[in-house]
Amino acid sequence: MSGQWKYLYRAVDKAGNTVDFLLRAHRDKAAARRYFEKAIERNGEPQTITVDKSGANLAALQAINGERQTPIKIRQIKYLNNIVEQDHRAIKRIIKPMMGFKNFRCARVILSGVEVMHMIRKGQMKDAGIQRTVADQFYSLII
Repeated sequence: MSGQWKYLYRAVDKAGNTVDFLLRAHRDKAAARRYFEKAIERNGEPQTITVDKSGANLAALQAINGERQTPIKIRQIKYLNNIVEQDHRAIKRIIKPMMGFKNFRCARVILSGVEVMHMIRKGQMKDAGIQRTVADQFYSLII
């Protein structure tokens, strides 16, 4: 990827739990639509989505709403988007010292691992009644 800009789409819920993430080469309507459709398919239909001022996100959600009987409420309110931005800060802190990635595949794999570790740290991957360290939880995903 050396010197090429890529886009990490991320979604978090009200509680700050990671809902979904996707690395894309472009930030356009098609990429945003693919991301939202993937997140909705995996996590269910939200009543409201808060996004930044990206026109691509708005266009994608409007296109999705055009095909639905019950539209999703779309909010573009800066202070409500802070939950996503604050959660994203932890990911940026880990990625910045890496000084980029060699290729897109490498970036996708590493970012997936970083996102999973972040989810484990936030307590999203706990097994019912089983006390395990963060490392043990991560290693259990590999096996």
